[in-house]
This record gives sequence, structure tokens and C-alpha cells, in this order.
Amino acid sequence: MRRIAIIGAGYVGLVTGACFADFGNEVTCVDSDEDRIAALKRLEMPFYEPGLLDVVARNCSEKRLIFKTSLKEAVDENDILFITVGTPANRSGEADLSGVKGVAREIAAHMKSYKLIVQKSTVPVGTGALVRQIVNRNRKRKVAFDVASNPEFLREGSAVENFMRPDRVVIGTWTAKAESILSEVYAPLYLIETPMVKTSVETAELIKYASNAFLATKVSFINEMARLCEALGADVQVVAKGMGLDRRIGPKFLHAGPGIGGSCLPKDTTALVRFAADAGCELKIPKAVLRINRAQREFVCEKIVEAVGGLRGKQIGVLGLSFKPETDDVRESPGVLISKMLLGRGARIKAFDPAAMETARAVLPSAEYCSSAYQVCEGSDALVIFTEWNEFRRLDLARIKKLLTKPVMIDCRNIYVPAELKTMGFKYHCIGRGSRHS
Repeated sequence: MRRIAIIGAGYVGLVTGACFADFGNEVTCVDSDEDRIAALKRLEMPFYEPGLLDVVARNCSEKRLIFKTSLKEAVDENDILFITVGTPANRSGEADLSGVKGVAREIAAHMKSYKLIVQKSTVPVGTGALVRQIVNRNRKRKVAFDVASNPEFLREGSAVENFMRPDRVVIGTWTAKAESILSEVYAPLYLIETPMVKTSVETAELIKYASNAFLATKVSFINEMARLCEALGADVQVVAKGMGLDRRIGPKFLHAGPGIGGSCLPKDTTALVRFAADAGCELKIPKAVLRINRAQREFVCEKIVEAVGGLRGKQIGVLGLSFKPETDDVRESPGVLISKMLLGRGARIKAFDPAAMETARAVLPSAEYCSSAYQVCEGSDALVIFTEWNEFRRLDLARIKKLLTKPVMIDCRNIYVPAELKTMGFKYHCIGRGSRHS
């Protein structure tokens, strides 16, 4: 059992803290947001994530997980300090490290004994060295400390399972002591034979960016193939299946759609391009990925325009605003970004999402928000599916057809069978399934 402080009770911090507590550790989650900490003490989750409430509630009940606003107390009471504050992209696309730097200075000011400071937020290569420098410069006492990198690979919608049964754990350290401590923290995962990648801090930092940029590349590649399929009359779903059965390629992230979204893949790919450029290295593939992703949103927007026959004065029904199912995260969501493009060209938007209505209102205030998929369809000139929530896979299509002013559906996730929709009388449009399927 270890005493662990998680500094930053956002998405990564709360999931990490709750799961470490479930491993049997005593965990303190610290955040400067008093309202957030008060809500967490009431077991009110600040975001939607399946299964997380159960883990938090169980460990709070067992007194293994507590929430505080005092960073000083957390430093005093714990030997392992995980930094999980946000690193949002600034206007130039670089990761904003002001939160990380601020936490490093505060840790230094309060250290009275050895601390292992673990950077878990996604940060550019060199941040670990920067944190070590800041702590050295600002510590009040000459106490020993180590800095480590332990990047997170949580997928929104399945984060608890990802933490408990990860594909791998990356441990980046500069000393044997730091490596030993972090290895002990993750000891429960040795029982399920989780691969442990032990390396330097710099390499660990780069693994996270390289992983996310490669996933973004897979999505962008299949979207390029989808556009080619439309030109040649081929079916991208069968192309993706044929590719994915090759174990060197694999089927994951080979799903054509409206482009990548969320808080990780676009941001991390952009940041990778920027800090690589600062190091004198031009990364041509990640740069192309970002360009392709922007083009894919424009491609989908034009597909909608073509299907509807012009946008001015038209009402477009939108299903799905979160960037993926099982989350309320709308950051870089294709559904939100393309809806803004449609609004800018004179359309009206009616929208529904099972979880992301409130988060979407803040970034898409001019849309009309509905209580169901069927209300979205009432009086709409077309229905667009942006997010593949399970409930959108089982819609009453006959009812949908009656509610729409015209039986037009643009399925950006290819969740329906084109022949069936066409038999029902829909003008059905999808992504990359060839002209004979459109």
C-alpha cells in the first residue's frame, strides 16, 4: 500500500486516483476548484464516464479515496505525487504548460522529505527535465526527489477498464529508485501480465505522442480511402475489413467517418508537429494528418449540402454531438464543428445527444436542443448522424421517414445498410461506400 496524491481532479486525475485506490492504495485527489471538490465529496461526477461513479463511491466508502483543495497537505501527507493538470493547446498549437509549472513550484515550496513527482498529463518531450529544474530551483529544503513520466492511455467511454486492464504501462525514470517505486505502484497489474515498458523520461514522453499521432494517421488514412471508394464505386467498410484482418495492421481505428475529434488525437498530433519543428525536425506525415482531418470535415459538409440541395433556410436534424459514444466530451467534435459550418451557411440545427447536451450548449448555443431523436426529425429537411451511439442504431426508421419533410439521411458513421434504407424510400448518403450505395 502506498500513499499517493493526484494533483488535478479532472478526467485523467479522477480516473487515475479512483483506480489507484481500488488497487488498495490511500489516495488523495487535490484540485484548486473548490466547487469541484465539494461536488466530488457528494459523489457528483464532473463528467460522464461509465463505471467511474461506482469505483469512486466504493473507495470513498472504504476511506481509501479522499478529496482536498490543499496542495500543501497533499505534499505533506504523500510520498508519490502524480501531476494530472490540464495541458490545453494554445493558439499556436503548443501544449500550455502553465499548470504543470505552477504545480511544480508549489510542490517544491512544500517538500520536507523525499518525493517522487510523476508527470501523467500529456506533455512535450523535455517537460520532465523542466519540472526537475523548477523543483530544484524552488525547493526550500535540500531534500531528495525524483521526477518520472507515466503517460496515460485512457479512452473516453472505457477509461476504468483501460486503467484496470491496460495494453501496457509506460514507466519513464532516470533513477533505479523511481523505477522501483512506480513498478510497485503498478504491481497489481503484473498478476494479469500487463506489459511494462521501462525507459527514460524523454522516451516515455514521446511514446504518448507517437501513439496518438499514429492512431490519428489510421483514421485519416481510411478517410482518404473512403473518398477514393466513392470515386471508384468501392465499399470502404469491406476495404477496412480486408485490411484489418492483417494482424500487422489490425481493425481498430479503421472506421471511415467525419474525422478525428476529442481532447487527445487532434491536440497531441498538433503539439507533436510543433515541438518536433522546434527540435529542427519536420514531421510530414503528422502534418498531412492534420490537413486531411480538416479536409474531411469540409468533405462531409459538402456531402450534406449536396444531399439537401443548398442550406439557406433549411433545417438539419443532428444526432450525436459528443466526439464518440459513451462520453459527453465535445472538444474537437466533428458533429459540433460541422454543425457550425452548416449554421454559417444559413441552415438551422436541431440536435440531440444522449450525454453531451449540456456540454454542447456552451459551444453551439444557436442550435435547438431536443429531447429525443424523433423530436430532432420533426420538420427537418435531412437527418445527419455524427456519433454512433447504440440507440441511434435501432431507430424506428418508418417513424423517422414520416417526421422528416424529405426522407434524406446522411449517415456519417455508416451504421445502416444502404440497400435497406433505399428500399424504404430514403435518399441515403454515407461515407465511402461507393456511388451505387449512395
